[in-house]
Amino acid sequence: MTTLAPLQAISTGRQRSSRDAGIDLVRAASLAVVVALHSLMVGISLGPNGAVFENAAEGHAWFVPVSFFVQVMPLFFIVGGFSTRLAYRSARSRGTGPAAFIAGRVQRLLGPAIVMIAVVGASLLVMTIAGIPSDMVAEAGFRISQPLWFLGVYLGIQALAPAMIAGHERAPRLMLGLLALSVVGVDVAAATTGIGGIALLNLGFVWLLVQQLGFWLADGSIDSLSVGARAFIGIGALAVLLAVTAAGIYPANMYAGLNPPSAALVLLGITQLAALSLARPWLRRVAERELVREVASWINGRSMTIYLWHMPVLIVLAAIGLVGAINGVLPLPDPGTGAWWATRPLWIAIAFAVTAIVSQLTGRWERRAMPTPTASTRRAVVASIAGVLGAVVLLVSGITVVTAIVSVLLMRVALSNATNPPLGGRERYQRVMPAHLPTA
Repeated sequence: MTTLAPLQAISTGRQRSSRDAGIDLVRAASLAVVVALHSLMVGISLGPNGAVFENAAEGHAWFVPVSFFVQVMPLFFIVGGFSTRLAYRSARSRGTGPAAFIAGRVQRLLGPAIVMIAVVGASLLVMTIAGIPSDMVAEAGFRISQPLWFLGVYLGIQALAPAMIAGHERAPRLMLGLLALSVVGVDVAAATTGIGGIALLNLGFVWLLVQQLGFWLADGSIDSLSVGARAFIGIGALAVLLAVTAAGIYPANMYAGLNPPSAALVLLGITQLAALSLARPWLRRVAERELVREVASWINGRSMTIYLWHMPVLIVLAAIGLVGAINGVLPLPDPGTGAWWATRPLWIAIAFAVTAIVSQLTGRWERRAMPTPTASTRRAVVASIAGVLGAVVLLVSGITVVTAIVSVLLMRVALSNATNPPLGGRERYQRVMPAHLPTA
């Protein structure tokens, strides 16, 4: 099963008064769901031929209904669209153009990512030199690379955000309609031709459409509807989703249909949008509680760092458990057994704690002052393309020593083109709000 990966609406330059405490709480809570879910998905046991990595949630009937509640990627992109809309509005009020806005997004997304990829690549090299079996090294690199699909996709739609916002301001219904037709058209074409590659187009269309829903939320268009209308929309979208999955048109497992995404995730996103809108008054009240506010603020200030580092942390913890089991120090129950489930609360708590420590130590790359973004359209486009390619390289082959080097070089090109003047020159630095994942 492809992991999430989740998961940001970068709040570059937003004034604190423009922030929505309820949305920030949803962002933080959703990221916690991602980490917890991935903790369950990292299953490791000892087989006759050595270590066996497996997804403990894959292939189990019980996970199908659960997936409707824990598939938060549509919510990630909705909240991402909400925050991007507000951030872009604020940036324009300060005279920031589209190119500089995009370049700022590239800086904030790739700054923390390039560090993590370099560290993982170096670690894989050390593992290889130390004589760790090549299949285990490859498995570790593959597992760590899986959530990075989000980095490439989100960077791509952020690069298109100024154009998509312009379309939303001129013809919001037309934009939604065109994107919806594109999503359904890709699904139909992929199903009728049998060419699976066509479905990959929806990595763009689906998430652009869901992000567009976030623009509607940010503009107040959704909240202006009556409670009954919003409930009707949400229940109606859920009913259609249940119908198309029951008919076998789309997988009933909301994670099985994640990569590539389809119209099923759009329907789930509409359901989540309606629920979020209805819950916003309550969310604001909860978010204003001091402890909740402090925890959410800490998470949101390091959201990209948490997203990037939680999977390497999980792989290292799994490796420690494996070594402990081999040496008879730690128990290693088979994934899915009663003993395995009994140990999951402690496992998830350890995963949260270690991820928090690592994020605290490495979060400075996300929170630091950034060079002034470029105002050149050409360089902003080059930065976006190079950044997306840097993520794609890792997704195609997983993280290896070679792909890590290639990805770091591409991201270095992206960051250089996103900076005015290019990196290596005498950059001017500005303090901006740290990147936040879409809910994520």
